[in-house]
Amino acid sequence: MPDQPIRGFPDEEFADRTRRAQALMAKQRLAGLLLMTEPEVRYFSGFHTLFWQSPTRPWFLFVPATGKPIAIIPEIGAELMRTTWVTDIRCWSAPSPKDDGISLLTELLNPLSREGARIGVMKGHETALRMPLGEYERLMTGLPGLEIADATSLVRSLRIVKSESEIEKLAHICAIGSRSFDQVPNLAHEGLPLEDLFRAFRREALAQGADDVPYLVGGADQGGYHDVISPPTPRPLQSGDILMLDTGATWDGYFCDFDRNFAIGRVDDASRRAYDVLWRATEAGLAAARPGNTCRELFNAMQVVISEIDEQTGDVGRLGHGLGMQLTEWPSHAEFDDTIIEENMVLTLEPSLGYGDGRLMVHEENIVVRADGAKLLTKRAADELPVI
Repeated sequence: MPDQPIRGFPDEEFADRTRRAQALMAKQRLAGLLLMTEPEVRYFSGFHTLFWQSPTRPWFLFVPATGKPIAIIPEIGAELMRTTWVTDIRCWSAPSPKDDGISLLTELLNPLSREGARIGVMKGHETALRMPLGEYERLMTGLPGLEIADATSLVRSLRIVKSESEIEKLAHICAIGSRSFDQVPNLAHEGLPLEDLFRAFRREALAQGADDVPYLVGGADQGGYHDVISPPTPRPLQSGDILMLDTGATWDGYFCDFDRNFAIGRVDDASRRAYDVLWRATEAGLAAARPGNTCRELFNAMQVVISEIDEQTGDVGRLGHGLGMQLTEWPSHAEFDDTIIEENMVLTLEPSLGYGDGRLMVHEENIVVRADGAKLLTKRAADELPVI
């Protein structure tokens, strides 16, 4: 198995992220950032745990205008947080429904409230308030002088461009995913229940070096599948099926996100043509994914090729997205998104089309944008639909 990158990041990585955030905060007159969701807390601290799966406890990280972040977290996370570069860690015994960190947060932010300061909170698209709304309202009531601004664009501008260390981790998990897909012809066969193939693929990805496979969707049906998000069924694979698997495997907290299509036994002409169109649409996306272009231009480059088949029966809304600590991140390759593509963005290219009687096909690759254009992180899919 190929050598893997070093897990985690040096403290300087987090110091640099914080310095860049503070420079942007100064321009926007923000006295701090209050972060509550897992990717943002991890991005600025290095605090990496699956304990976020439990909704019982809130977790907070405050990035001040100067200095290191301050963690306000349940006591159960203190030992792990002490292994990060964060040194100011304030804890409470949780869960505590009557006071789940609110007193500690109020104590921290009260001086800023008295000054009438302005802090940032994530409010925008693709964000969530990971604390009870009632508790948030109680916190704000106790800090009447505090002004709350939307920090979504600030944090987005930092996370959307990856460091070389992040790109190395993303390349590693994409290579693991690619090797796993290479084994599908050895795993899948006529008569195998789709749910058993899903289990076998997960085992293969773990054997190839993935830490986890939290996302695996797909479908299989005669002449083409009809949706791409359903859980697997016990239905056995049959000759004439078109099979798709789409995986989001992780390594050290970073995702790959791509799919592969296969035909079982034989392939019909309509599916062969749909695959060819999507493969060429991806080529168009690779050519368009250059610094200075917009996500809208990238979308349109793929859409021009997709329009060769005028039987579009569904609307997925976008043809790819950002990738990193989350399965899907900003931006979106869509008509509405004018985000300018920058060097060191990591993106998915995900053209899709409808054909035949409600059938659907999706093709996806993962790329990093360099100064001279896109570089594949995934092993490029075959240019013809593989037959198992």
